[in-house]
Amino acid sequence: MAYEAKDYSKLIGMAGFSEALLKNHFTLYQGYVTNTNKVLDILAKMLADGATATPEYAELKRRLGWEFNGMRLHEFYFENLGGNGAIDQAGKLAAKIVADFGSYEAWEKDFRATGAMRGIGWAVLYQDSATGKLINFWVNEHDVAHPAGCTPILIMDVFEHAFMLDYGLKRPDYIEAFFKNIDWKAAEARLK
Repeated sequence: MAYEAKDYSKLIGMAGFSEALLKNHFTLYQGYVTNTNKVLDILAKMLADGATATPEYAELKRRLGWEFNGMRLHEFYFENLGGNGAIDQAGKLAAKIVADFGSYEAWEKDFRATGAMRGIGWAVLYQDSATGKLINFWVNEHDVAHPAGCTPILIMDVFEHAFMLDYGLKRPDYIEAFFKNIDWKAAEARLK
């Protein structure tokens, strides 16, 4: 079954994100979906043809992580946008953040600092499935640095395509806009 790009056009008009930036970002995401399907199709054909002991097969297997995670991380990112940015202080995610970080403010300071680090990547609030603990991680590339056995709860794209068109080099201004548009209900729904 082929993956299909989801429609996130409901985010157009979101404060702090221009229509041009969002449409460019949606196009990039659609490319990840297309490439995920292409790589899976080629790998299936190579498997059927017995061409698995080849450098091409190995490289495509490695490439699948990049394309698939690029697709999925963008879906999580777009899905945790479009809200009013206010976490439900009585909700289970807010309680878990306070329990694991000491306060919401301490968590937010760490998440913003993670997102503001030099380089390209993702700031992700993960939940460790073994302990339930929440941890902010930096994911440099789509296909590396994901903590094994952890569930992504809140995802912030900090590749340049996510903010440069609107904010240039002012990543903190983008992070501020991101926080104003978090859909905390979507993030809380991911919590185990």
